[in-house]
Amino acid sequence: MTHAALSNEDWDGIVDRLGGAERLEVGARETKALVRARVIANAVDLLRLVLAYCLGDRGLRSTAAWASSVGLADISNVALLYRLQRCGDWLASLVGQALTSTAPRAARGRLIRLIDGTAVPKKGASAHKRNELWRIHSAFDLPAERFGHFELTDEKGGERVDRIPVVKGEIRIADRAYLQPDRMAGVLDEGGDLLVRAGWKNARWLDHEEAPVDLLAVFRQAAASGLIDQPIWIGRTQGPPLALRLVAIKKSEQAAEAARRKARRQAQREGYQVSEGTLIAASWVILVTSLAVEDFSTADILALYRLRWRIELAFKRLKSVIGLRGPPGGDPRSAKPYILTHLLIILLLEPIVDQFEDSPHWPIAA
Repeated sequence: MTHAALSNEDWDGIVDRLGGAERLEVGARETKALVRARVIANAVDLLRLVLAYCLGDRGLRSTAAWASSVGLADISNVALLYRLQRCGDWLASLVGQALTSTAPRAARGRLIRLIDGTAVPKKGASAHKRNELWRIHSAFDLPAERFGHFELTDEKGGERVDRIPVVKGEIRIADRAYLQPDRMAGVLDEGGDLLVRAGWKNARWLDHEEAPVDLLAVFRQAAASGLIDQPIWIGRTQGPPLALRLVAIKKSEQAAEAARRKARRQAQREGYQVSEGTLIAASWVILVTSLAVEDFSTADILALYRLRWRIELAFKRLKSVIGLRGPPGGDPRSAKPYILTHLLIILLLEPIVDQFEDSPHWPIAA
């Protein structure tokens, strides 16, 4: 996207989709992104200026010159950087407004938190040589429809299911990277519930007597129905096993075959023989949850997990469509608004779909 792209009639449409000029003004002032309307007259102009810098190919100095040439603002590059650094919370709220959705009926009015992360490289040859990056940790809250948590770390900041403070009663939804039994126990102890995707080999599956459970045998027994919903326990390195619920659904044959091809290619690249178990498990989407079956049906659990793909899709489209790169400079105060701006624009320009990659069409219970 170029500066010129912000000057056409589509700009009015973007403002309208964000609630209009008045709502933008209120949000900018509440988050202190805009305190006094001096150099920059209003929140609409501030947003246009920030988008022009973050989404364009020019640096701070060139963007400031462009703003002056079109009569947007007579601002220096230093002042522009200062304004950008103050926009993080405001942009986070705008991203939340853009990713609108309604909580599924299964939530029963509870807070839903979609946990996910991505990474972009840091700027500079030395950082590239050392594989340094910005890791983006986020939680998108429903039904408030905004980011409730957004954190930047370097490459040493790992993905953790308990990184974000727990709101009592929340339902925390995450992908298989967050299947961390000891950390999951902490979320449960703080009063949250969990819905996490799992791989068949990345957990110690147990029954109520703490005896090993053969997950492949469970898959074979459920092959005809294509649906599993039963109690399960997961072993921990510290403390007693977690008492959870195993919910699994068989993928469509097309999605299952794609997953098997992926497993075979990975085995070939890394020089090992893919196991029969991996090929069997590739046909299933495996979930574990602490939500009680009395309150949340199997269909409810599947509907809840389907929401997670919205934020996953937004992150992927950031890189493939909008072209998010490593933020210029190494200051987290400017890196955060830079990344948030890209997330905001992809949500405005790309329609959000319900499914992505190997997410199957879930059956709808009567």
